[in-house]
Amino acid sequence: MHGSTMSDVEAPRRAPAKNMVWIPGGEFLMGSEQFYPEERPVRRVAVDGFWMDEHPVTVAEFRRFVKATGYVTWAEIAPEAADYPDADPELLVPGSLVFQRTPGAVDLRDYRNWWTWMPGAQWRHPEGPDSTLHGRELHPVTHVAHRDAVAYAEWAGKQLPTEVQWERAARGGLEGKIFCWGDEFAPRGKMMANTWQGEFPWDNQLLDGYERTSPVKKFPPNGYGLFDMAGNVWEWCEDVWHPSHEGAPDDGGAWLSDDSPLRVLRGGSWGDVPWYLRSSSRYRDTSGSRSADVGFRCLRDVFP
Repeated sequence: MHGSTMSDVEAPRRAPAKNMVWIPGGEFLMGSEQFYPEERPVRRVAVDGFWMDEHPVTVAEFRRFVKATGYVTWAEIAPEAADYPDADPELLVPGSLVFQRTPGAVDLRDYRNWWTWMPGAQWRHPEGPDSTLHGRELHPVTHVAHRDAVAYAEWAGKQLPTEVQWERAARGGLEGKIFCWGDEFAPRGKMMANTWQGEFPWDNQLLDGYERTSPVKKFPPNGYGLFDMAGNVWEWCEDVWHPSHEGAPDDGGAWLSDDSPLRVLRGGSWGDVPWYLRSSSRYRDTSGSRSADVGFRCLRDVFP
């Protein structure tokens, strides 16, 4: 990143790629003191302006990348037995995590109650080998690991957002608000994002109209014109995970200071209760993990 912000500079006249939105530079308050420790402390951060994809990378966009490059995603490669010495050898096949609704209430401390390792699940087969992408070309691509997202971004001449850039963009110019659109989750009863409504993980009332992912741009954009910054899919960031963002770069750069295998995820998904869709909410997973509720979007700095 760069020393001075671009808060006083107008947006460049032309987007560097289709469907990108200008996010103005400036200072903003990152984090929240009201919720979890990893969201603290609230600190003022400066960031340069940048271009960001207006929606998560879609199935159609990812398909073009794979067709052009022959890229094989992490979910299509069998895990190395040496990396999983305690695993059942029959499970050491290409696959990914697929959500399965439970028949009733379960222990929420164990994600295995609703996430199942599914051999053959990958971006082309989101619910397993018998599922297809028919009719889902405009849905976010899923089952992509962090390294898959990085490969796509490099091919597209972009990069993944830093955590600071992501939160700057998600807030849409609203200082200190809980969600991308304000403090009320469903203003006047209007659903603003694709999320789980009801008792997780067995009773989804589908008030937003979608069981799993939804086409991008089906819900209102935030103040910067970005869609799906809350809900639909979690989004990979460039940063390595730290249990607090205190100590992260103050200039909007990525925090890559140690060798943790964990990377930051932001935004919540279709499978999360509204609590996780807050602008300051942070999550993490290993860089090789993939599942039916994780995708990504890219950005491009204005500077070469």
